[in-house]
Amino acid sequence: MWLNHPFFKYVTGIILLLITLYFLLAMDLLHPVFIIVKTLFYPILLAGFLYYVLQPIVKWLTRISFLPKSVSILFVFSFIGGILYALYLLFAASIQKQVEDISSTLPEDLKEMGEKAKQKVEENDLGMLSVESIQQKTASFSSNLMQMLGDNMTEIISTVTGATTVLVVVPFVLFYFLKDDARFVPFLMKAIPPKWKEEISLVLHKIDDTLSSYIYGQITVAIVDGVLMYIAYLIIGIDYALILGIFVTLTAVVPFFGPIIGVIPALVVSLTQSPALAIYVLVSLVIVQQLEGNLVAPVVFGKRLNIHPLTIILLLIVAAALYGFVGMLIAIPFYTIIKIVVVHAIDIVLRKKGRTPLKEN
Repeated sequence: MWLNHPFFKYVTGIILLLITLYFLLAMDLLHPVFIIVKTLFYPILLAGFLYYVLQPIVKWLTRISFLPKSVSILFVFSFIGGILYALYLLFAASIQKQVEDISSTLPEDLKEMGEKAKQKVEENDLGMLSVESIQQKTASFSSNLMQMLGDNMTEIISTVTGATTVLVVVPFVLFYFLKDDARFVPFLMKAIPPKWKEEISLVLHKIDDTLSSYIYGQITVAIVDGVLMYIAYLIIGIDYALILGIFVTLTAVVPFFGPIIGVIPALVVSLTQSPALAIYVLVSLVIVQQLEGNLVAPVVFGKRLNIHPLTIILLLIVAAALYGFVGMLIAIPFYTIIKIVVVHAIDIVLRKKGRTPLKEN
């Protein structure tokens, strides 16, 4: 009878689950769960990214030195701390000077550029533009911006405090991620029926390998992009090259759109120096992206992350609309996990029916 068909049972179960979630949300019974998830999300996300960066180093050090894993982790932490301190000694003065210059000089440069633009508008006014209306809109925008900042000052302070808390908590979370990573899969396997253990274990190892490849590779690419853009900024003579290069590194962890977002401050700065300099910034971006796409990315990623560029673009657009920069950051790893799970689930069904499994593409 059709009522006993597995499809009908699964659909009924999903509908009942959705109805249950609806009533739980309506009665606000899941609010504590949301608070817990929101509190733990950023520390776990940042620690997870750093885990995949440091995991190969910790394994290599443990293997060649025969040190206990905990000691190897602490040694890696100390080494990274030493590198960061050395970088601080080398670049702190330059970064501080450039930040002070930006704070004091850039607003004046932007004001001067605005005055020049105003003069151009007055000289070439064809009746389509009104200097007074532009000034009114600018003043209104500035007033609204200041009011918004004032209204949200408590939220801004809370965000800064939360970010500081995350940075304090992350090293501890990361330490235990690195120390107890070998226990994760066996712990999950306890809840899996014996007939599914081999398949689930294969999927988990595939996810781990793919995430490791993506995160390690994307951070490597971001560093290369930042260094190359910094060199390009020095060559073309743009001000605040170091800070602008660091900004590119931070945004380039997002594929495709990250480097484009990263050069926006450089374009603003370049326009205060010379309009032609903005063209040089764009040319530098194109050259760096060509070097990354044809030399760096193939070496770092190989063929382990087989995602079509159009898929990446669409994922990032949707993720940005839903969750902003964080959404763009996690969109590709999340898609990769879903893809692996779905492909393996379909393969299991096809094998049971005696048909050829799918190929990942």
